[in-house]
Amino acid sequence: MKLRDLLKDIPVLAASVDLDTEIQEVRYDSRAVKPGDLFVAVRGFATDGHEYIGMALKKGAAAVVCEQAGKGIPAIVVQDSRAALADIAGNRFGHPSRRLTMIGVTGTNGKTTTTTLIKHILECQGHKVGLIGTNENLIGSEVIPTERTTPESYELQALFARMADAGCTHCVMEVSSHSLVLGRVRGVHFAVGAFTNLTQDHLDFHKTMEAYRKAKAKLFTMCDRGVINLDDGVADKMLADAACPCLTFSAEKDAADLSAKNIELGAAGVSFVVATRDAIARVSLGIPGHFSVENALAALGVCVALGVPLEDAARALGTAHGVKGRAEVVPTGTEYTVLIDYAHAPDGVSNILRTVRGFAKGRVIALFGCGGDRDRTKRPIMGHLAAELADYCIVTSDNPRTEQPEAIIEDILAGMKDAKVPVDVICDRREAIYHAMDIAQKDDVIVLMGKGHETYQEIDHVKHHMDEREIVADYLREHKK
Repeated sequence: MKLRDLLKDIPVLAASVDLDTEIQEVRYDSRAVKPGDLFVAVRGFATDGHEYIGMALKKGAAAVVCEQAGKGIPAIVVQDSRAALADIAGNRFGHPSRRLTMIGVTGTNGKTTTTTLIKHILECQGHKVGLIGTNENLIGSEVIPTERTTPESYELQALFARMADAGCTHCVMEVSSHSLVLGRVRGVHFAVGAFTNLTQDHLDFHKTMEAYRKAKAKLFTMCDRGVINLDDGVADKMLADAACPCLTFSAEKDAADLSAKNIELGAAGVSFVVATRDAIARVSLGIPGHFSVENALAALGVCVALGVPLEDAARALGTAHGVKGRAEVVPTGTEYTVLIDYAHAPDGVSNILRTVRGFAKGRVIALFGCGGDRDRTKRPIMGHLAAELADYCIVTSDNPRTEQPEAIIEDILAGMKDAKVPVDVICDRREAIYHAMDIAQKDDVIVLMGKGHETYQEIDHVKHHMDEREIVADYLREHKK
């Protein structure tokens, strides 16, 4: 592909390279550069791609896109190289998202379950659907491993192209606040965008809750239609910032366009009546917790906005399954229950523990930690909530990254000083899980929080294999012996 074609519609401040140069591939990681490639130097938070321009040229880069260039460099100078990368990626793959009906879901919690439910409903309508999210990326039923909630713009456009080429008609994706701020979804237009909720998370990046909210609100400047959770405290602000007409949903308010009534919560799932201004249907969903009602309403709202009859969408939810790492029950064959959930922020901890309290006949044993190199202010809050809502707490490690696990635990314990329940500290997560199973009694529910779908523990930039399902199985096998 010629360089000028890759740069189509991108404002260029200066060029010191022939625009008819043939480009083999686009790279933003200098380590991957091969002869004839175009290297895009992106300013990151840990490293600055401009520092690796020399390396890229030594490896044979034909040209460099950057914000500043030294003499003698075959460069294209732009105002914002991160934005340019997204635009170049769109040009490189022929803007494949335009061949798909795009659906984006943003919010602190519920994105993974909501997108999965949307995919299921649309597939029940006969569509082939791609999914991009925290757990995995899917092209129909083909699994594509994922590293982050929303891939970098180049990988994202490549994935859209694979979906469109494979015959997908729709793509439903989790749209993180990071991806909106960092332009990963730049150039993507969504048929429908949905907002689940806003609770404290990612303040290490956004600094304030209002900045965090504003980041998520950007999605609704990129949509034809919005779907907003009217029960969330920032709903009015999200509606005010939206640049598209919005449909609202609620599990509490009759004023919403889509509302849930006669809600029944149980250990096996939820059921309720969903009503719009001109239709009504019964919903049964095999995922427990009041938050499952909200996720189901969000999915129904999106599908109704896409033209799916409410009755058809509600019927499809009756055959939907839970999501790995979200209120996931691990088979043990014992008289107690082990449940895995991704809860890694205050609202998630509150949601899952309140849900378990609603059906647990015995004690609720909460095992959790907090991630390193992330928002420290949420750690004591999570500790306080766990001590308030559980009958027994075990504080352990969860992806310490470059921090000392013991220091993270001290931050958590600061919120548990007045705990009226037992609090054990076991830094090694495997040992902590063994301890939880050692003390478990008949009808107790052990809630392993924080890892969810993850099968690793990240320490000093290295991901060490650690699957909590395997640890539970190891314990059971060893104790059978």
